[in-house]
Amino acid sequence: MNVTSVIEKMILTVQKAFLGNREAVELAVCAFLAEGHLLIEDMPGVGKTTLARAMAAALGGRFSRIQFTSDLLPADILGISIWSDETRKFEFHRGPIFANIVLADEINRASPKTQSALLESMSERQVSQEGVTHRLAAPFMVIATQNAGESHGTYPLPESQLDRFAMRLQLGYAPAEVERQMILAGGDLKPDAVGTAVTSDELAAVATEIGHTHVSDEVLAYLMAIVNKTRESRQLNAGASPRGSIALFKCARAFARIQGRDFVIVDDIQKLAVPVLAHRLSSENDGVYAGGQVASSVSLLQRIIESTEVPV
Repeated sequence: MNVTSVIEKMILTVQKAFLGNREAVELAVCAFLAEGHLLIEDMPGVGKTTLARAMAAALGGRFSRIQFTSDLLPADILGISIWSDETRKFEFHRGPIFANIVLADEINRASPKTQSALLESMSERQVSQEGVTHRLAAPFMVIATQNAGESHGTYPLPESQLDRFAMRLQLGYAPAEVERQMILAGGDLKPDAVGTAVTSDELAAVATEIGHTHVSDEVLAYLMAIVNKTRESRQLNAGASPRGSIALFKCARAFARIQGRDFVIVDDIQKLAVPVLAHRLSSENDGVYAGGQVASSVSLLQRIIESTEVPV
């Protein structure tokens, strides 16, 4: 089986519904193949939910969508125990988190208490309820969306929540020709109808090949140098966590396979450092400008990348 062709089929299937730039689709698929979660943050109406739904349809498995609102409770996500007269005991009724692909739509509209209900699920792939642990399905991925720069009726995601997302994407406006296609389609593009691109056996084979992707000592040292500089920077309140290092390593392996290689190069680290690390960094001057360009943490990280010596 040609792993590259399987991954390419996944990307092209998502693009049947999401007509935006291919780079965003590649990075979204990369996050999935790295067994990570994805945060899509941008202005309203640029295709965040469309990309998430097309991803879910293309990857197959069970899909659920949770519309995050201010009155959403943790039990609405995880599930609840209900007394059964028939069995004379409490029975756990699973919530929408028990799916392969979970769309957390407008995640920042829920309270911090409700947001925290996702922490164990995203990190440990399980739900603990009344002393009982319930394992989640495999594969499992949370794709969350939020409108950037919005403050009315929203709660900022805590650092512990942000750190559990392998990658954050900003989509931006579609190119003029792509937007023309959207206008002519008149909203007829149905992300749920793109069809499943891969089988469970193909996914298992791809995962095995990604695990065998070579990362040289020099490239790994380069990765760690970038991460360490974020921790040493006086312009950042907080640097990247070890979870961030692991996510960058795993995403680099997956991205190499997307590019048709069985080894990671420095360019992969440079390409992924911002989407994988920037949302984990904290700066007093963080902000979002028009067009979805995130300031401060991103620009500081880019300077760190430029100043880090590249291995020969």
